[in-house]
Amino acid sequence: MRSIVYNLLSNAIKYRHPDRVLSVRISCHQEGDYTVLQVKDNGLGLSSKQQGKLFTMFRRFHDHVEGSGVGLYMVKKIVDNAGGKIEVQSTAGVGTTFSIYLN
Repeated sequence: MRSIVYNLLSNAIKYRHPDRVLSVRISCHQEGDYTVLQVKDNGLGLSSKQQGKLFTMFRRFHDHVEGSGVGLYMVKKIVDNAGGKIEVQSTAGVGTTFSIYLN
């Protein structure tokens, strides 16, 4: 769990929007059989085309910060191996919400 939260928080900080104060909201709720952890930010966001490739190893969409492109790939593998799932909702220039479903 620590690796998941750390990666999502560090990405929210790294990919913050330069024209506004960073806002990150972490929440948790029950949805059916799942406990859902959500991390929502007001950062750079992603287009729908980028979202389809988001969890690919070594894939990066913003090159103005350092990174190897394995963080979200590893988050997805951890969640998948735990029997959960991860979803992303994002709008370019607005922000991103990651929802991690664990049972």
